[in-house]
Amino acid sequence: MKQISGSQMICEALKEEKVSVVFGYPGGAALNIYDEIYKQKYFKHILVRHEQAAVHAADAYARMSGEVGVAVVTSGPGFTNTITGLATAYSDSIPLVLISGQVANSLIGTDAFQEIDAVGISRPCVKHNYLVTHIEELPRVLKEAFYLARSGRKGPIHIDIPKDVSAILGHFDYSKELVMKTYKPTFKGNAKQIKKLAGLLKEAKRPLFYLGGGCIASNASESIRELVKLTQIPAVETLMALGTLRSDDKLNLKMAGMHGSYVANMALSECDLLVSVGARFDDRITGKTSEFAKQAKIVHIDIDPSSISKIINAHFPVVGDVEQVVSELLNELKKEKFIPQSKEWLEILKRYDSIYPLVYEDSDEVLKPQWVIKECAKLAPEARIITDVGQHQMWVAQFYPFNYPRQLATSGGQGAMGYSLPAALGAKLAVKEEVVINFAGDGGILMNIQELMTAYEYGIKTINIILNNAFLGMVRQWQSMFYNENFSETDLSLQPDFIKIAEGFGCKGYNIHTKKEFTESFKEALKSDKSTLLNVVIDRFEDVLPMVPAGAAIYNMILPKLKDKK
Repeated sequence: MKQISGSQMICEALKEEKVSVVFGYPGGAALNIYDEIYKQKYFKHILVRHEQAAVHAADAYARMSGEVGVAVVTSGPGFTNTITGLATAYSDSIPLVLISGQVANSLIGTDAFQEIDAVGISRPCVKHNYLVTHIEELPRVLKEAFYLARSGRKGPIHIDIPKDVSAILGHFDYSKELVMKTYKPTFKGNAKQIKKLAGLLKEAKRPLFYLGGGCIASNASESIRELVKLTQIPAVETLMALGTLRSDDKLNLKMAGMHGSYVANMALSECDLLVSVGARFDDRITGKTSEFAKQAKIVHIDIDPSSISKIINAHFPVVGDVEQVVSELLNELKKEKFIPQSKEWLEILKRYDSIYPLVYEDSDEVLKPQWVIKECAKLAPEARIITDVGQHQMWVAQFYPFNYPRQLATSGGQGAMGYSLPAALGAKLAVKEEVVINFAGDGGILMNIQELMTAYEYGIKTINIILNNAFLGMVRQWQSMFYNENFSETDLSLQPDFIKIAEGFGCKGYNIHTKKEFTESFKEALKSDKSTLLNVVIDRFEDVLPMVPAGAAIYNMILPKLKDKK
């Protein structure tokens, strides 16, 4: 067998894994790798302008495509710049492989130029990581990395490769069967537990499905829609699960949690059977845990056994892949000829929804962010949506109609500002001809705005909408409600000229103050062959409501007081 270098092995492994796009930024310790990237023709490399952007772009590529995202960076600061992206992917269970260069083996531990303990730093925020010190290990490590990233509870894998290993010759055999004795995820649910669950669904008077990001990760949307239709049991979605059900499904009570709908939070509080499907009982959903779903038996379906009963005690655990468990549950219910029993429960929930629907007070004097989002949905109803983090993220979750899985990419668990612009680029490369809309705040957009240059260089067309209230909006909202309006370091009234910035990076820009200006500019952006930046000036003091205060029970919501419901 012909010997090849470690760098060639990396490129060959990416070919074997059918990787079509890699995001990265070169440097000294990664020079050998990049020399092979230059020679290969298997995949397209996207040169981002910051290493954090490489991981965010790979992350969104994975979210939109369902494939493993890949990023390559150099050692030292090149690697440390990726940590926010790794933490984001880890919190949201996104399949990703990060390859970082490292100083040569002989220099490790000597405080060499651009040396850092990369595996030590990444360990808390990756599913697994490797320091490859011998060329013989590299083929196995590369194969394991992709397998681990995409199997079980998905997540980011980090491979740190010393410069000498990337240059040394060795045998590359990628055909060897993968054997990992200590890693055997459970995919098929326990048949007895699934049969018990079917019985619980038949007995419950106020059942509720609680859908999490695992529904998207396991491609279970179709089965879950069938399950909801068959049982006529209502469902709430987490931020990460939006699009699992159609937004216009009458059994979809919309997003639950801190900024969830009134009916969703009341359903969680009053159900007698809560079936968690691929969700992790995040604090933004549960609120005060001692008050969460107090009247309910808890069923927890998850592929990760360590998540079950971690936060809320599960009376009926089911470990397994969501798609497989739901499919098995459907078969069981059909076999038993399930008859829906929740008519009275649905009437109660219908009443809750009519009392406090998701609404806002519109204005002709100042643009309301909710109107902007709904107008986008009207003009581009099937677009892929990316958000940054903050008020705009929650408004999008509340008012954009998500109708299919993988329609949304957002930083859920970490809430990483600066995520959305590079993520929009990764998303666009995954979905090609589809429309990609990025919603960002005037604070977060500046954290990775340099990626407009990447968009221009590679002709990646995205529509970037800044919902600009000249504040760090969500922090300002908390300061208004809980800190006596002490706007400590949240006022962003002094702003750059976003249009000049966009044009300086070769993109198009629009300043927008009225509804007419927005509609016209958005239509132009849809037709344009360039990335566009729409700086939309909105009501500075608009709040995201409903809102559950930190530490409060999920049913203790601050609700909007409106003259007219829109």
